[in-house]
Amino acid sequence: MFGIGVPELVIIVLFFFLFMFGSSRIGDFARTLGRFSGEFQKGRLEIERELKEARSVAEKGFATTEEDKSKKKES
Repeated sequence: MFGIGVPELVIIVLFFFLFMFGSSRIGDFARTLGRFSGEFQKGRLEIERELKEARSVAEKGFATTEEDKSKKKES
């Protein structure tokens, strides 16, 4: 893109934010972004935990139904 690499583009964007918002607002923005990132991480971990729990419950239920099927075949 116009011979500009990613590092140069990042620097341009940072200068743009500094010019538009000032140094004090950038600190507030960074803190807010950090809090959002932490909350997002907590939510992601919670969803992963719930999925693992649901998978283990489903596997136990599947194992139980397989045992029931094998008992019926033996009878």
